[in-house]
Amino acid sequence: MSRGKTIRLMLVLCVLILACGGVSAEALLRVLAWPGYADPDVVKAFEQRYKARVEVTFVDSDEGLWSRMNAKEGPRFDVLAANTAEMQRYYAAGLLKPLDATSLPNLARQLPRFRQRQRIPGLEQLGVLYAVPFTYSTMGIIYDKRQFASPPDSMNVLWDPRFRHKVLDFNGGQHNFSFSALASGIEHPFRLSNDERARLTRRLIDLRRNVLTFYNLPEEATELFVRHKVAVMFGNYGTQQLNSLRRAGADVGYALPKEGVLAWLDCWAMTRFAADPMLAQQWINYMLEPSVSSLLPKRQGLANTLVESEDLQDKAKVLWLQPVEDAGRREALWQRIMAGDRPGSF
Repeated sequence: MSRGKTIRLMLVLCVLILACGGVSAEALLRVLAWPGYADPDVVKAFEQRYKARVEVTFVDSDEGLWSRMNAKEGPRFDVLAANTAEMQRYYAAGLLKPLDATSLPNLARQLPRFRQRQRIPGLEQLGVLYAVPFTYSTMGIIYDKRQFASPPDSMNVLWDPRFRHKVLDFNGGQHNFSFSALASGIEHPFRLSNDERARLTRRLIDLRRNVLTFYNLPEEATELFVRHKVAVMFGNYGTQQLNSLRRAGADVGYALPKEGVLAWLDCWAMTRFAADPMLAQQWINYMLEPSVSSLLPKRQGLANTLVESEDLQDKAKVLWLQPVEDAGRREALWQRIMAGDRPGSF
């Protein structure tokens, strides 16, 4: 056989081997998460261990996460991090894939309260596991100690005219309606009637007039708080924001309102788009390793599900986030509130 024919034959064989999968390409895992959940060094260690490439996309709101997951164009994500209320929303929309608990041995490391998955709405559906708890926090009041003689004990402090334009609030309709409901004495903050929602819309218009501005990410809130000498803020990210502010040198305190405090429990889940379920579940299991989960309190000031946290040991009334009566309606009203619509136009 001539040398030219030999080379051509070898090229044909290489093409056939590649077509038949004889040489595997590097696996790709697409992750959708919140800032602080997948730091570069954490991602790099996973990539090296599992010989995979990880692409992380960060979001700054529940609605932003929902939009990413439902985008007609753009990447399809394999795993995502969201709170238990949102997980129920994703399950109802058919966006989640069941998890195999036997592929997640680190579940055994979690505290008993998180291993009792049937008691936490959003983790299981019809007895099938869909989401794994990862981190949590109350959503309390963060205040400048220099501007308060004693800690504020009510979320109504955000409406206090003494602090006009010295208040920060989170830019999100669902949580704002819920904590405003608690502050207004409404018994079921996640299940508002039409009349209650109308009443709270007027209250949120008043809040918009009292705040300096609205933030999306913890880092943004920290910069605004320090630069503008803010007095008080709704801590949507809870102890994560408290940690960020203290690292920035702010003398701040954290208070839980007497009316009750909202709290979120963020979980990892595998989406129905996961191209490699084994790799997706290896990521979720990896997130529960002590060396990874321990970074949450060290770097973010957040609790993890492996060790006890003081955040849930207070006597305050804690309300875990639940699906709301009409997320779309709340967000539509919030956009109009943010746009400056007058009360009479609603």
